[in-house]
Amino acid sequence: MSDTNGTGGPHEANAATGTTRAGTTRGLSGTTGTGGLDAALFTAWAEEIAAAVRADRDRLTALDSAIGDADHGANLDRGFTAVAEALAGGRPDTPGALLSLVGNTLIRKVGGASGPLYGMAFREAGKALGDAPAVSLADLDAALAAGLAGIRRLGSAAEGDKTMVDALAPALRALTQAVQEGQAPAEAVGAAAEAAEAGAQATISMQARKGRASYLGPRSVGHEDPGAASTALIVRALHAAVSRTAGTPGERSGPAPEGPA
Repeated sequence: MSDTNGTGGPHEANAATGTTRAGTTRGLSGTTGTGGLDAALFTAWAEEIAAAVRADRDRLTALDSAIGDADHGANLDRGFTAVAEALAGGRPDTPGALLSLVGNTLIRKVGGASGPLYGMAFREAGKALGDAPAVSLADLDAALAAGLAGIRRLGSAAEGDKTMVDALAPALRALTQAVQEGQAPAEAVGAAAEAAEAGAQATISMQARKGRASYLGPRSVGHEDPGAASTALIVRALHAAVSRTAGTPGERSGPAPEGPA
């Protein structure tokens, strides 16, 4: 698959081998260590996503109605409600297992293109994290790179095609830079969230080259891609989870989760 702007580099080797980089980062307590992001953090992320999708369901569906099947919000809400129900039955002990559970649930429960794509992303990220009980920010960066590589393989999409890649790729670049600069998790993931939102907004001026929206040709211009919008929401949910778990003030991605619907 082509990469329109060379965002591969060391991430591609990690994604190809299914391994994560060993890295040192600031833990959630503010101390330096090789880990610190545990299963509780990733559970909080899943909860934040479920709440945010529930709150933004109608907007995501409206975006999809303009250039797609008008079911993106409903599909994601069903999928992440199922994730919340699965986690209520017992949380996996490791970040990798938890992300794999999320991915497998989305593949089973979410229709359309988004289920397989997001399912692939979470499964690949979980595989990259392995069975470590806690991971570093650098490990998370490598895991998200593996998820992005999975999306690109399955969807044959590159930046500029007006897809979720247009939000996830810039988010990953921002996170990678933050890791290299030694930023704390909340600050680093906050930068990724801002980049994802900017990437989603940038799809408004693009003409779709993938998916159902591509059938519209020039008429797809002027509409935000729903997949990019939901990707920005998911990265913003990660920032909210990291901020909440770290005790750092930060904007929540949505209302407090009320439990499975």
